[in-house]
Amino acid sequence: MFISFQGGNFLYILGEIYVLILIVRAVLSWFPYDPSSPLNPVRRVVFVITEPVLAPFRRIIPPIGMLDISFLVAIIVVQLIVSNVLGRLPI
Repeated sequence: MFISFQGGNFLYILGEIYVLILIVRAVLSWFPYDPSSPLNPVRRVVFVITEPVLAPFRRIIPPIGMLDISFLVAIIVVQLIVSNVLGRLPI
């Protein structure tokens, strides 16, 4: 499902990379935020890139207890768009 190559379609590849960045953001959210961490610049870039997609999902889908499932829904929706729309574009 992830990182499957569709004959060089540039938009498809960018979409797959974006899905991976969303997964990285989900993993980063599991760890406590430390401003002095050497990974802080990476974390900031990942958050800036992914927030425009995740914010609308968070407004629609409330957290369940302490679990934010908007990540999961966003990843599924973006992956469906990448696979079914961008994957079918002519090269």
